[in-house]
Amino acid sequence: MLVGVLVHLALLLAFAPLMTGVINRTKAVFAGRRGAPLLQPYWDLGRLWRKGFVFSRTTTWVFLIGPVVGLVVPVLASLLLPFGALAAPVTFEGDLILFVYLLGLGRFFTVLAALDTGSSFEGMGAAREVTFSCLAEPTVFFAFVVLARLADRLSLNAMLGPHLATSWDTTGASLGLITVCLFVVLLAENSRIPFDDPNTHLELTMIHEVMVLDHSGPALGMILYGAALKLMVLGAIVVRLALPLETGWGWLDALVFLGGLLALAVLIGVIESTMARLRLTRIPQILIGTTLVTIFAVVLVLR
Repeated sequence: MLVGVLVHLALLLAFAPLMTGVINRTKAVFAGRRGAPLLQPYWDLGRLWRKGFVFSRTTTWVFLIGPVVGLVVPVLASLLLPFGALAAPVTFEGDLILFVYLLGLGRFFTVLAALDTGSSFEGMGAAREVTFSCLAEPTVFFAFVVLARLADRLSLNAMLGPHLATSWDTTGASLGLITVCLFVVLLAENSRIPFDDPNTHLELTMIHEVMVLDHSGPALGMILYGAALKLMVLGAIVVRLALPLETGWGWLDALVFLGGLLALAVLIGVIESTMARLRLTRIPQILIGTTLVTIFAVVLVLR
């Protein structure tokens, strides 16, 4: 049990920043640039954690607790998920509810930290973040309904178990629909193009980045690291659905899973290089559309 937890956490903590590096490198290739090294996110985190804290006199302890919770929550949520064919360290019936609300808890404290600054600008970004997240959550729940129906269980470890390989033969339409919809939610939840731009500096269109403008040093490092962990956690679901392979060899299953995450990072980089950012008024339409598609997937498995 302890060894499984340590391996699980080692994969998460060591690999997550690499996905960000792969995305940035893919975008650089499309732009005809050499780009930063793949390990640049690790150096950036180290540089930020060597700096000191800077706090505004108007902020309270809430401003600091936001980055801490944003870092801890993805780690806790990952313990409920299988990493490919590697079983989840913690599993129980109904843990899918805890998974969703753990991610909601991290968002809640991030928003509180933004509001604690007293800035109307950050308040605007917080309002957008909460609105879009509320529209994305139903998609996740309905996708989990499909998986729960196929597994006849309510634990994520069982829902993302070995039965997925054979389920593609019988219910491939439903699985395909929820895989695409969960990928769209992954882009929205991680502030990626076409929903948001993590590198934007245009005030009126910023969503997530505007909420962390006042953070610096180690606090900003925790936010960036937490964002990378969240990307890997949500990406683990998409990779498991799209690549439900099991070799029976633990190390080989881990390599297949990590290879799937790298392919997912490349796909995100390709999308960000070939698509423009959506207008803010279009984002709710897309997220509501994914909810309707997942409802259709539920109907397909219940008929």
